[in-house]
Amino acid sequence: MTAFARSYQGRRVLLTGHTGFKGSWLAAWLVELGAEVVGFSLPCEQDGNAEHWAALRLPVTDLRGDIRDASALQRLLAEQQPEIVFHLAAQSLVRPSYRQPLDAWSSNVLGTANLLEACRVTPGVAAVVVVTTDKVYANREWPWGYRECDELAGHDPYSASKAATELVCDSYRKSFWQQSGPLLATARAGNVIGGGDWAEDRLIPDLVRAVQTGQTLQIRSPSSTRPWQHVLECLSGYLLLGQRLLEGDRSCADAWNFGPAPEANRSVAEILQALREHWPALSWQAASDDGLHEARLLYLDSAKARSGLHWAPVWSLHTALQMTAEWYRLSHERGEVCTREQLLHFINAARQVGCVWA
Repeated sequence: MTAFARSYQGRRVLLTGHTGFKGSWLAAWLVELGAEVVGFSLPCEQDGNAEHWAALRLPVTDLRGDIRDASALQRLLAEQQPEIVFHLAAQSLVRPSYRQPLDAWSSNVLGTANLLEACRVTPGVAAVVVVTTDKVYANREWPWGYRECDELAGHDPYSASKAATELVCDSYRKSFWQQSGPLLATARAGNVIGGGDWAEDRLIPDLVRAVQTGQTLQIRSPSSTRPWQHVLECLSGYLLLGQRLLEGDRSCADAWNFGPAPEANRSVAEILQALREHWPALSWQAASDDGLHEARLLYLDSAKARSGLHWAPVWSLHTALQMTAEWYRLSHERGEVCTREQLLHFINAARQVGCVWA
């Protein structure tokens, strides 16, 4: 048995948001699996966080446009005829959503609706995986994990728009694809770390930029707790989910959490201290809060993915932090991009522990 039962070998895959952090890692993995990948992201002049994508130089059809343009999406799918769609394009950050809330709402809700409508009118699309976030839940600051059946809500525009994205997907699934058409699933993951993330206002990219400029990073909420995991962990879940949808498993056309083991729920301060063990040059200090609301405590319950998909994390948090620090350190000191090497290392580790997809 080879990775994902060769489900992606020779498959035509549309990946929206392929130049982003998760998208570029997923594009690299799909290329390794032999897929024919078509990427669709914002035009280059609007794509400010594509350094990782550019460095990878992948053999991917690189198309540009805006998911808020419904006509462009319908033309794209009509021309490319994908068999499966991974939808990652989004406004993906909490704090910028306070500054430009309409970007969050239009990109995340209308953009997703545009994509699903394009899939609805394009024959041959068999499966759609829409990536949202762990922040779609009504956060009660519970000390236990949220399950897929828990209430959806959101305080900030990013979280609320992603919860609304889940409702859009559920509506399309029930209104149009109950008996036939694409199988549609949504995937919710926690705070994802790993090399190649250069987005603004995210913990590790901000920390690396501080090192590059010789500054000390100001940390707003060192006591906030999150479910930390390496980017490859959630991507393995997305790919496994896509495999099951391509196989026609209707029970998988639903919402799924892909979170880490409970011991990976750590505070920001603990993560920073662990990172410094692998890269001593990292430096930070606590700063005053700016008053914008962010959840203090957030856990995911991934029991459904473990039982229904037989999915499980591969790397411990210690290994995930080591790999993340190593990626950035090599990039900073030598200009090296070790994405493929880390991907192959992850796949080998998954085989050793008997992951179902490996």
